[in-house]
Amino acid sequence: MLYWVLFIGVTVLSYVVQISFQKKFAAASQKHLLNGMAGREVALQMLSDHGIRDVKVTSTPGQLTDNFNPTNKTVNLSQAVYGQSSVAAAAVAAHECGHAVQHAQGYVPVKIRSALVPVVSITSRIVPFVLLGGMLLMNVFPQLLWLGIALFAFSTLFSFVTLPVELDASRRALAWLGDADIIDASNEQEARGALRAAAYTYVVAALSSLATLIYYLSIFGRRN
Repeated sequence: MLYWVLFIGVTVLSYVVQISFQKKFAAASQKHLLNGMAGREVALQMLSDHGIRDVKVTSTPGQLTDNFNPTNKTVNLSQAVYGQSSVAAAAVAAHECGHAVQHAQGYVPVKIRSALVPVVSITSRIVPFVLLGGMLLMNVFPQLLWLGIALFAFSTLFSFVTLPVELDASRRALAWLGDADIIDASNEQEARGALRAAAYTYVVAALSSLATLIYYLSIFGRRN
């Protein structure tokens, strides 16, 4: 019963957050920057202002595919963000550069998240099979289900560790955009709204992972 309450609640929350994000991102996309800077130029200036010289800014296909890759040190901006001059493009570009700044400054949550990446990369591939096998063999080999739950817990932990990383990147982005006069009082609300709505998607993802973990724990508990 607890799981279904959590599942329905998270599903409704996810829908609301996605609608809110789309509306706020669309509103921020309609607001043009007075200086005419495209996302690429915003990213390059933010990196330069933080003394980061070894990170490249590239264009990547797709929509909302923006990311920072610490392995090859690239800020990858979706085509719309890369070449567009809007509050939304500036906010996204600055957010991804915020991750580059985190890595350059040794932000602790980023170090923890990076340490979890190889573990989660491995466990995410095998955990569905372990959990399925554990539920099928629950009465004869319950340890397998417990192993699957433990492996899935790494994904849940990863989701929650990601939260402060994303929130801090948005905080850094908004602060720098204001300090660098990229945005002003006329469009700060749109930038803040887009970044906040994007951050909420990570909150929902973490809650969804937690609800699923509780579900598997309840299955194991019912067996006992």
